Parts: sequence; C-alpha cells; structure tokens
Amino acid sequence: MRYYILASGSKGNSTLIQSGSTNVLIDCGTTKKYLSETLSTIGFSIEDIDALVVTHSHKDHISQLKLFKDIPTYSTFETNHQIQNIISAYESFRVNDLTFYPIALSHDSEDTLGFIIFDGYEKLVYVADTGYIRDQDLLHLVDANYIILESNYDEALLMRSSRPYMTKQRIMSDRGHLSNHQCGQILQQIITKNTTEIVLAHMSQEANNDEVALATVKSYLEALDYEGTITCSQQFKVVMGGQHD
Repeated sequence: MRYYILASGSKGNSTLIQSGSTNVLIDCGTTKKYLSETLSTIGFSIEDIDALVVTHSHKDHISQLKLFKDIPTYSTFETNHQIQNIISAYESFRVNDLTFYPIALSHDSEDTLGFIIFDGYEKLVYVADTGYIRDQDLLHLVDANYIILESNYDEALLMRSSRPYMTKQRIMSDRGHLSNHQCGQILQQIITKNTTEIVLAHMSQEANNDEVALATVKSYLEALDYEGTITCSQQFKVVMGGQHD
C-alpha cells in the first residue's frame, strides 16, 4: 500500500491511497489547479481515480466534488454524483483492492468519519478532524502499519494566536480538533512493532509548527522504543509513504 498526502490543513485536504491497480482519493478540498497539478507530479490524473471517499461536508474537504461527478463517490451525505454510495460508521465497504472500515469521529460537521484501510497485506489508519477518539474505537486503530493522525494545534500557540476566543474554544472542544498532546496520547495506545510510519496531519499553520508538533508527539513515544519514522503533513506539499518501488 502507498499513500500520498496531497494537502492537509484548514486550506484544503486530499490524500491518495494506492494499492495494486486501485487508486482511491480521500477528500478533494483544494483548488482544481492544485489538485490536478499535484496529482500529475506523482504520475496520476483525475481519470486514474477509481473512487472518491469523503470524510465530511466541510468545504476544505469537498470543494472539488464536481471534478469527480463521473467517479464513484462514498460519503455520509447526498451529492449530485452519478454513482453515489451512502456510507455509515462501522459498516465496511470495498473499492477493488482496498477495504475501508469507517469509524465515527467527533467534529462540528455531522457524521464525520475516519477510516481504517486494508489491502490484504497492510493496514493504514486515517483520522483527522476530531475533538477526541472514543475508547472503543481505539481498538480498531491498534497495530496499523501506517498512521495518519491529526495533530492540529499546540495549546500555547493557539492561545497566543490572533483567532477569536470563540474559535479557540471550538478548536479545543470535543467537536474540534486533536492537539499535539492528544495525538501523542493516542499514539501511545495504538502503535505496535508493526507500525513503521506516522504522519501528523491537519496541522494548523497559525497554532502549530513542525518542530513543536514533532517534539511533543515524540515525547510520548520515547518509552515505547518506536523505531519507525514520524513526519509532518504539509498544506501545499506532497508527503508520501508506504511501500514504494
């Protein structure tokens, strides 16, 4: 399995999951120009996408839905697509070589989902845009080879930012986003010796940075002797991983 995080953050989100001949895009919330050009740089086009899977209905995740109107789409809400598949948490679905198991997240958009993805050989976790993860759902995240997990903000940087106080409260709420500390605490509970790659996702450009996020999250992993990689996603730069030739 391979993954390409094309964009991650409040200005747009899109990730390509690839296994065998199957190419599935998670979210399409960036500009048409950026999405098309970025896919091209990694050797893909819109026409190569077998399916679009949508996490939730916020604009930074669905702004380019119209580009995929002729491509099977999986979401919790109705769209104008020709091939519409309504999905629900805890009901798995398959797209060719990839099986998706959705879990319910807690965000200020109804029916927001995270995904555990299998290709018969490896397991990938994709979780972003959530204020917390339910204890019963942590069991589904354990022992993944690859983990893409939200690490949105540093508390001190958020409070010093110019954002309105109401916005800060929303971000830190149970229906907001995961902080660096929360991300580290979750990783402590789900990584195993089979986990080889961790990517910190949906990082705030105003209330976080790579150095702070990595230092915070790594502090939670020190006692675990984690030997894999840990990197940060980027808003406008491709971050890739998985088994590449």
